[in-house]
Amino acid sequence: MARHTTAVCRLCRRSGDKLMLKGSKCITNCTYGKRPKPPGPHISQRRRISDRGIQLREKQKARHTYGILERQFRRLFAAAEKQTGITGINLTVLLERRLDNVVYRLGFADSRSQARQVVAHGHIMLNGHRTDIPSALVKEGDTISWREASTKHEYYKILVETIKSKTVPTWLSLDRDKMVGKVLSIPIPEDIGAKFNAKAIVEYYSR
Repeated sequence: MARHTTAVCRLCRRSGDKLMLKGSKCITNCTYGKRPKPPGPHISQRRRISDRGIQLREKQKARHTYGILERQFRRLFAAAEKQTGITGINLTVLLERRLDNVVYRLGFADSRSQARQVVAHGHIMLNGHRTDIPSALVKEGDTISWREASTKHEYYKILVETIKSKTVPTWLSLDRDKMVGKVLSIPIPEDIGAKFNAKAIVEYYSR
């Protein structure tokens, strides 16, 4: 499975926004809060970013937020273009429907990268079937649960206690006693609260 090897705090500094890539560490020990300037040489006057540069930054921000490499992101954008409706909204919804993101949203992991690892290691069941594909897209009515063998791990035992304080978005539901999540509906932009400009991403790929 391909993955990012860059220091994630540098990604936040480059994007100019806190992307919450390290989960709780982004709250308690955030490098971006201490050094918000972009990485690299610090000059007194930076050049104005072009429209193309702004579009690229928004595209990179979306990629880094969901932990997706360029080729996979392009395929997802192509799928969004084929759907009816506004491409930018379609893309945002497709990103949010990824299984690793849903695992993160349910509180089964502190970050999307950790959620991707949990799924890749085969700990998650989708509709009762074991899956290790983080990019699988969930749909309305799907259930996300833990594999029985995984409930014996120390990570799961700690999670059962910490998940009580976590909030689940309105398009998902979570049975905290059984540790089973369900997709109530397909998310809408208001549910997602994306930190990137989807319209700028569409303009980037339209050139």
